Amino acid sequence: MTINIITLGCSKNIVDSEVIAAQLQKKGNQVVFESTAKTDVVILNTCSFIGDAREESVNEILDQLERKKRRQVKKVYVVGCLAQRCKDELTESLPEVDGIFTFAELNQLVESDEFQLLGTSERLLSTPKHYAYLKISEGCDHQCSYCAIPIIRDKQVSKPIPLLVEEAQKLADQGVKEIMLIAQDLTYYGIDLTGKRELAALMEALAQVKGIEWYRLHYAYPLNFPFEILDVMKKYPQFCHYLDIPIQHINDEILKSMRRGGSAQYIYDMVARIREAIPDIALRTTLISGYPTETREQHKELVEFVKRTRFERLGVFTYSQEDDTPAYELGDPIRNSEKNKRQNEIMRLQEEISLELNEAKVGKTFKVIIDVEEQDCYVGRTEYDSPDVDNCVLIAKDQPLTIGEFYNIKIVEATAYDLYGELA
Repeated sequence: MTINIITLGCSKNIVDSEVIAAQLQKKGNQVVFESTAKTDVVILNTCSFIGDAREESVNEILDQLERKKRRQVKKVYVVGCLAQRCKDELTESLPEVDGIFTFAELNQLVESDEFQLLGTSERLLSTPKHYAYLKISEGCDHQCSYCAIPIIRDKQVSKPIPLLVEEAQKLADQGVKEIMLIAQDLTYYGIDLTGKRELAALMEALAQVKGIEWYRLHYAYPLNFPFEILDVMKKYPQFCHYLDIPIQHINDEILKSMRRGGSAQYIYDMVARIREAIPDIALRTTLISGYPTETREQHKELVEFVKRTRFERLGVFTYSQEDDTPAYELGDPIRNSEKNKRQNEIMRLQEEISLELNEAKVGKTFKVIIDVEEQDCYVGRTEYDSPDVDNCVLIAKDQPLTIGEFYNIKIVEATAYDLYGELA
């Protein structure tokens, strides 16, 4: 059969789709990603993190069912977080779907008795061949009040270091040069295996893999941050000076209600200590605007935090009320228009900060990996930028460059979210 896999949501879903694809290909199927051509089967790997993600997933299911009516696809299967969380509702409301598989049922989809998403290093990459994601654990032990991930994905399960090293080496052998380490929380990696945090040990082991030039770290929980990973980051040039730490809020009362632990002072001190250890580090964070108990004064405190901290990369979600989470009982009293107003205020401020930080790069030269060739330019990234979510470097096509290769690029111009450069 020809099977088209469409992935919605986060990079962790991308890895899941690639593992499923490898299993299906082993059975003799032809697997493609995000195709608009006619296929025998479409598998939708869905997201259910927040309301907007669920709406997007349902709309994609409806679009594919419409294609089924037009005989552009024979069967439509649904997997992923929406299938896990809402299987009964989907089965009742969308009987035209040919199969809905929870995580425990994926072995039926791929016709394997022992299939596990974390149990294999075999993947069929859907990303450009020069970068890939490496999921080091599944699930989450935290109980943040607003988050449904522990409900959907259950407790943390870490993948052992030898399997991750094997997977990274296989990726390198395929031509991958950049790996993003991902998990619901990188910093708790290994606790379920040895009783202690093992991220630094994993980084040491991955540094020995031949062929990977860049590693970057995504999704590090701020409470009890393992500062020893910064020593490994400084020791090995393969580790980009980049760290994604979702902070969510800065007000003490809201942090307590969110069940995040820590305090405003802890967060300020943590950021200062990280920057003292690695002065050129690019810190990415995400915040939540419009949490049910957030007052305008608490929002102003968050704005002041953004002003003072000057994150290199920052995103803001508006609060989404999620069933079965501890915060659900708080209701959703803040109007969407007010949430969006607060979100926009923070993002306008971040745009100013990003422009100032980018303008400071003009005249400097950076190592850049080339991601894609467009009609009028090449598009690349520095070590301070992750694919799809961060800044790009746009390079004039004065001479041919190779996709997936590294070049020294001098920055000649900057905007808030893009840099313009030329071959140094």
